[in-house]
Amino acid sequence: MADSLGVAVIGAGMAGKAHAAAYRTASALYSPVLPPIRLVSIGDVNAEFGSLAAQRFGYARNDTSWQAIAEADDIDVVSVVIANSLHREVVEGLLAAGKHVLCEKPLSDTLEDARAMAEAARNANSIARIGFTFRRTPGIAYIRDLIRSGVLGNVLHFSGRYWTDYGFSPSAPMSWRYKGGPGSGALADVGSHLTYVAEFLCGDIKSISGGRLSTVIGKRPLPLGAVMGHDHAAVSDTFEAVENDDYAVFSAEFENGAGGFEVSRVAAGHANSLIFEVFCENGAARFDQRRPAEIELFLNDGPANENGYRQVILGPGHPYIAGGLAMDAPSVGFGQNDAFAYQSRAFLEEVAGLSEESSLPRCATFDEGVRNMELLGAVTESALSNGKKITL
Repeated sequence: MADSLGVAVIGAGMAGKAHAAAYRTASALYSPVLPPIRLVSIGDVNAEFGSLAAQRFGYARNDTSWQAIAEADDIDVVSVVIANSLHREVVEGLLAAGKHVLCEKPLSDTLEDARAMAEAARNANSIARIGFTFRRTPGIAYIRDLIRSGVLGNVLHFSGRYWTDYGFSPSAPMSWRYKGGPGSGALADVGSHLTYVAEFLCGDIKSISGGRLSTVIGKRPLPLGAVMGHDHAAVSDTFEAVENDDYAVFSAEFENGAGGFEVSRVAAGHANSLIFEVFCENGAARFDQRRPAEIELFLNDGPANENGYRQVILGPGHPYIAGGLAMDAPSVGFGQNDAFAYQSRAFLEEVAGLSEESSLPRCATFDEGVRNMELLGAVTESALSNGKKITL
């Protein structure tokens, strides 16, 4: 095991700050088996954003280029949390420099680049993983356990949606999120989460059909200054065309069962609504990210007149929670930020060389990131072919 691990985060935006905070927390989760974690650098081309994030989360410095982080001898582990189109160059450069890399989803903006990144990861001497953060959500992991243990049994039907509203206002400023080819908008941004959650619970998707992509706000005003994350900001009277999808819908077939999917970035009133129900041979379960400390569970184990969904409050008996919260007690709340901390802890445990048996479940591989992008590509292909069925 290394004497210590130096950490950097490239990207000081919304998700980058979540990664930065997670590394700060990770060593305090569970038993103290990690080597000392050194919070070294926040990298961002916007020096002001990088400096503010470094000060806020206790990192020693900020850098304005990924190359500076790649060349730094005091950095071992790097999270890459920047525009999808920039992932390949940065990740491949970091791996070539021997850094361990945790890359945000989706892996890239094109399948060709994603496959090249997976090849680079296979040939690297360091570890490369992708951040499928919702796999760390206790409620979702618990529903998976209920399916796999046979309590819920085989999946018959999955119904999921991920509605967000960061783009519902026509005055929301133009950013990289609104640029790119078909399928690189809401489908890539939040649909990537929904598809890997569905496969996490239900198994591999075998085919996609009924794909539809829609751009309902055709142009956006250019911002007058820098924009962080989904922030709204002062805008000019110059507009640029939106190039990708505001809304997407599709159906899928699993090895057993089927599913329906809907994603949006223009769903007014739904800031961050990942909601799904999974229907199985022995019952069903429902999850709503807006209420992350609970699930709803239906088990067909009583008279029909007395049966129905019941609320299950999550606590130390459920995945990730026991030993992972400072106040380790039933009904203590937690949310999406905690999932980033569980993810960072899992990645650091693998980098530190802890055995898989004594660690949290490993983070997803780049090959799994390619698989996720293949699914999104199939949805796009279906949509461009008038809903045609695409076999995977």
